[in-house]
Amino acid sequence: MASAPDSKVKPWPRLRRGLEHDFTVVKVREDVVADPRTNLEHGRVRLECADWVNVIAVTKQDELVMVRQFRFGIDAPTLEVPGGVIDPGEDPATAAVRELEEETGYRAGRLEALGEVHPNPAFQSNRCFSYLALDCERVSDGNPDDGEDIAVELYPRADLPRLILEGHITHSLVVVAFFLERLRAEAKRQAAP
Repeated sequence: MASAPDSKVKPWPRLRRGLEHDFTVVKVREDVVADPRTNLEHGRVRLECADWVNVIAVTKQDELVMVRQFRFGIDAPTLEVPGGVIDPGEDPATAAVRELEEETGYRAGRLEALGEVHPNPAFQSNRCFSYLALDCERVSDGNPDDGEDIAVELYPRADLPRLILEGHITHSLVVVAFFLERLRAEAKRQAAP
């Protein structure tokens, strides 16, 4: 996903790369950069994360396949779509299929790319790819990664607005995935004769 060049905003040159601390799911470091307007030095934290994938999974009965799992950032469980880290060298669509089946035991009849976003470009380097998995059927009990404790929950697709507006779904990247799905659906309707 490329953005249009803007000649008014200049890059901030990195003067020094900080020490990197590897926490398995994220590498953290503080670099020293120069303000392009003043040349003053500033420390900036950078989180190096792998790219992620989110999957809006819909069954043939028009149910959303959701997962509930504990999230350590808020010390509470959250309701989310299946998803996870894209392995090195792995295609995002392949990761979407893998993560869906690993986390839920469901397999998609077809998969559509919805788009990608930068989770937080202020200090993160990665992207999150969103997919729509349609005609999903349960083929196994799933096989979550070590360190994952996931409960699979089904919701009527019509309940989605309520789940978001009532605060049952609070993960911003999950909300973005559903927004991307809505934008794609609206674009298809407008393009139809």
